[in-house]
Amino acid sequence: MPKKMDQNHVITIDKKEVDIMMTQIRKPPRLLNRLAGHSSCCIFRVPQSLVEINKEAYQPRIVSIGPYHYGNKDLEMIQEHKGRFLDNMITRTGKSLSVFVSIIVPLDKEIRESYSESIDHFAKNDLAKMMVLDGVFLIELFRKVGKLVDTHPDDPIFKMAWVSPFLMRDILRIENQIPFFVLQKLYEASKGDDVDRTLQSLILEFFNYMVDRPQNVLKRYANDDGKHLLDFFRKSFITTNNNINSFGSENTINPSLKLIKPATKLVTAGVKFKANHEAESFLDIEFKNGLLLIPQINMDDFYSSFFLNCMAFKQCYHHCSKDITTYVVFMGCLMRTSADVSLLSEKKIIENYFGTDKEISKFFNEVGKDVAFNIKNNYLKDLFVELNEYCKNGLHVHWAEFKHNYFGSLWITISAIAAFMLLCFAALQTIYTLISYYHIRKIEITCWWVAGGCCSGTPVMVYCSDC
Repeated sequence: MPKKMDQNHVITIDKKEVDIMMTQIRKPPRLLNRLAGHSSCCIFRVPQSLVEINKEAYQPRIVSIGPYHYGNKDLEMIQEHKGRFLDNMITRTGKSLSVFVSIIVPLDKEIRESYSESIDHFAKNDLAKMMVLDGVFLIELFRKVGKLVDTHPDDPIFKMAWVSPFLMRDILRIENQIPFFVLQKLYEASKGDDVDRTLQSLILEFFNYMVDRPQNVLKRYANDDGKHLLDFFRKSFITTNNNINSFGSENTINPSLKLIKPATKLVTAGVKFKANHEAESFLDIEFKNGLLLIPQINMDDFYSSFFLNCMAFKQCYHHCSKDITTYVVFMGCLMRTSADVSLLSEKKIIENYFGTDKEISKFFNEVGKDVAFNIKNNYLKDLFVELNEYCKNGLHVHWAEFKHNYFGSLWITISAIAAFMLLCFAALQTIYTLISYYHIRKIEITCWWVAGGCCSGTPVMVYCSDC
C-alpha cells in the first residue's frame, strides 16, 4: 500500500530567489524586442536557421554599417576611411560635426525602434555619432561614384578593383543597415550643387554598375522611398505588372496551383523558352501560347547575396512584399539539376558568372530551405497554373515527344529530311511510271484499231508519227 503523504510536509521557497526570477522575466527582450513585429522595426538579425545554410551571405566582409557589426576588428580597414569621407563633407559644406550630430539626436527613439535587437548599450550621443559617420560615408560614396564631388585620383576605395564589389554587397546586407530617414536627413543637410539630384537617383546610379538598367527605368524610382538601402533597392525591381497578385485571394482552390516541373521536363512537355531582353525587371516573367519568356539575369555573387538578404528581410518583416522570394522559388523549380541550368544558359536566360552549372543549381535548391512560401498568394500564381495546365495537355506532350525523337538534333533532322525527300522521289517515280505505262497502252490500242481499219487482212500493229 502506498504510504500516506505527510500532512505536515511543507515546501519552502526562498523569497529572494523568487524576486530575482521575477526581475529576470520582467526584463524586456534584448535579442528580439517587443516592437520587432511593428512596421517601424525593419532591421533584423538573420534567423539562425537561415544563417546555417549560408552564413557568408549575411555577414559584412569589409565594412560595417549600423550597430550590429560595430567594432568588428575584421572590418577596421574601411572604418578608417569613414572619417576621411566625413571630413570631406564638413570641409565642402562648411558645417561642423556637431551640426550633423544635432540633426540626428532628436531621431533617437525612431532609430532604436528600427532595430529588432536592443541597442541600449549605445548612449544617445554615441548612437547619433555612429549614424552620422556611417550615413555620411554612404552618401559621399554615392556622390563620388556619381561624379558630383571630386575624388582623389589615387583613392584606394576606387582604385583597388576588389573593393567596390565587396562594398556593394556589404551595404545591401540586412544586418548592415541604417534607417533610410537618417540618410535623407543627412543628405538634405549636406546638399550643394547637386540640389536637383535626389538621394534615390544617386543610389540607383551607384548600383547600376552591377545591375545595368536603362535611365528611363531608374528615373521612375528616383523619388521612391524605403525602410533602408536594401528595401529601397529591392522595391526598384517591383513594377505594377509583377505586383498585381502579390496579395490576392487564397480562397479559390485550383488543382493546377502547384510547383512547376524543371526546365528539361517542361521542354519535353512542349514548353519553349526565350530570353526577354525588353523586360524592365528580372521579375517580369510571362507565359504565352507555350512560350515562357524570362528576362536575362547575370547570375553572380552580387545577385546571390542580394537574393538571400531580400528573402531574409521578407521572412522577418511582415510588411515586405514576397516578389523576390517568389522569383527565387520559381527559378529554383526550373533549375533542379545542372542540365536545367545548361538549358537556360543556352537560351541566354542565365549568364553564368557564379561558377559551374551545378553550383547554380545547388544555390537555388538550397536557398528555398526553411523559407516560408505561400503558393496560393504570390505574383506568379496564375503563371504556375497556366504552365501546369499546359503540361497536362496530351497534344502538346505528344507533339513535343515527336519533335524530340525525330528532330532532336541536327543529324537526326537532316536524316529525317533526307528520308522524306527520298520517299517523295520514290512516290514521284512510281506516279511517273504509272502515267507512262497508261499513256503507251493507250497508244497501242489506238494504233491497233487504225491498223485494223486500213487493212482488210490480219490486223498489223502500226506506230504512226501522228501518234
